[in-house]
Amino acid sequence: MATTQEYIEYVCEQINGIGEVRYRKMFGEYMVYVNDKPVIIVCDNTAFVKKLEVIEEEMKHADCGFPYKGAKEHYILDVDNREFCREIVKKVEEVTPLPKPKKKK
Repeated sequence: MATTQEYIEYVCEQINGIGEVRYRKMFGEYMVYVNDKPVIIVCDNTAFVKKLEVIEEEMKHADCGFPYKGAKEHYILDVDNREFCREIVKKVEEVTPLPKPKKKK
């Protein structure tokens, strides 16, 4: 089951206001960016965040899963809890580096 347009827009609405939020369709699903940093992978109408030390304490009781085959295990983000979601995404954004620019061929 692929992620619906409504769900990806809902995820972005929930974190709106903590920076510049946008999403991009990738590998058949979506990546959500905050301030041009990749912070949430959305697959099958589920939001995943990378397992990082900075959010380990807050996410210790969260469910975990694999966003796609071959991926490392990620935390499943409760996007319905807006304040908690925003807190987690803000912390992830702060420690996530900007993607390196692609070299032109």
